[in-house]
Amino acid sequence: MFDVNTKDNVKEKNMDLNEFYSELDNLFPEPKCELEYKSTYQLLVAVILSAQCTDRRVNIVTKELFKEYDTPEKMLKLSQSELENKIHSVGFYHNKAKNILSMSRDLIEKFNGEVPKDIEKLQTLAGVGRKTANVVFSEAFKGDAIAVDTHVLRVSNRLGFVKTDNPYKCELALMNLFDKSRWGKLHLQLVHFGRYICKAVKPKCSECPFTNNCIYYALHNTK
Repeated sequence: MFDVNTKDNVKEKNMDLNEFYSELDNLFPEPKCELEYKSTYQLLVAVILSAQCTDRRVNIVTKELFKEYDTPEKMLKLSQSELENKIHSVGFYHNKAKNILSMSRDLIEKFNGEVPKDIEKLQTLAGVGRKTANVVFSEAFKGDAIAVDTHVLRVSNRLGFVKTDNPYKCELALMNLFDKSRWGKLHLQLVHFGRYICKAVKPKCSECPFTNNCIYYALHNTK
């Protein structure tokens, strides 16, 4: 971690992790996944749809989609073009529709229609990368995992926890740094922190309790 005073004066400073946990708990005491779902399958579909799309938009789409197509069996009643039309507004709808249908078929053929509770098995499904698998594992099965999305990656770099653009390297570093018992909650807190305070553009630094340890703040708020 770093305490950065100017561009030319960067010096290491360890952040007290208990203090870090405490501040996040003050900001987001009971963080919740903002995707709306009623089953693990619905969550999996929603997370696939959420790639490069807002949770709000995904919720609008899935509210209608899940009225009739809320299981793998029902989803496969749709052709790819039909599904594309239903999810068009989330972006990248062609690949997402293809992956959702392939994933649904794999669930039926390989896992008896049930979403597997194992991160490695989840990643064998179409459209399910490490981040998606971690989200489902943590959210649906209450497993210990840190899913690294764009928010978590940005916050981790700004606060000096990592210096990488690679989500997997970031995940490993965060797993090594933070207590395992905190991973699930911490992931959600970091997502919310990045989404609502430490934004990519015009972050709300005046609301941030971590400015003394923030590289971005030091580089953009020098006198």
